[in-house]
Amino acid sequence: MTVIKVNILASGSNGNCITLTAGESTMLIDAGVAKTKIEKRLLDVGIRPNEIAAIFITHAHGDHIKGLPLANKYRIPVYATYGEWKGISGVDDELQVTVETIHGVYERLDVSGVSVQPFRVHHDAYEPVGYTVTDGETKVSICLDTGRVDGEMLADMADSDIYIIEANHDTDMVEASDYPGRVRERILSDNGHLSNKQVSVALQRLIQGRGEKIYLTHLSKRNNLPALAEMTVKQTLKRKGLEAGRHYEIEVV
Repeated sequence: MTVIKVNILASGSNGNCITLTAGESTMLIDAGVAKTKIEKRLLDVGIRPNEIAAIFITHAHGDHIKGLPLANKYRIPVYATYGEWKGISGVDDELQVTVETIHGVYERLDVSGVSVQPFRVHHDAYEPVGYTVTDGETKVSICLDTGRVDGEMLADMADSDIYIIEANHDTDMVEASDYPGRVRERILSDNGHLSNKQVSVALQRLIQGRGEKIYLTHLSKRNNLPALAEMTVKQTLKRKGLEAGRHYEIEVV
């Protein structure tokens, strides 16, 4: 069985960047740290920057697009929704690819024989998306910044082998934080970020216990703890009769 290889080069409010490699084809999901850092981290995991076939952007916040000058340097096509291109500048025209919808549904994209399906998420950006990626054997779901997980998102991500999903905060820690009220409200809103409890409930619906791999990403440094995020997910999945290491694997990034 072919396995899509995942490397999480950066995760969190300081920047997000993920590589997915299927066979000889590698793509980036987001490019949210400086171009030079992406180049170095790619080389650290054995990938040359000129091997990147495409960059897929979830949304145009700085911690997801800061390193896009990489595209011009290595002539990499950049895929983003029509709405998110409003917030992206500096990418050469001929490298810009707009993710289109037909009758309100995103078109499936093909990059070097790998299928990429965008899906809607809920975040305070123009037109944010997540992605599922499959080579025909392995399916990977990437769901980063979103304030909630709805039924359509669950249907899009269902039957994945790998889940890369946000576990941004613990709700009690946000409410007790010294953040201004409007910032707390933004984080906790339906267009903000996923809490540990929210991601646990979503994974309880998604994980079937057939050896899936979970990556918990985009953790807040101030409003979460890696051990707390992991424990919350494990406890929720245990109520479904699923045990880490036996039915699924989990890694906190």
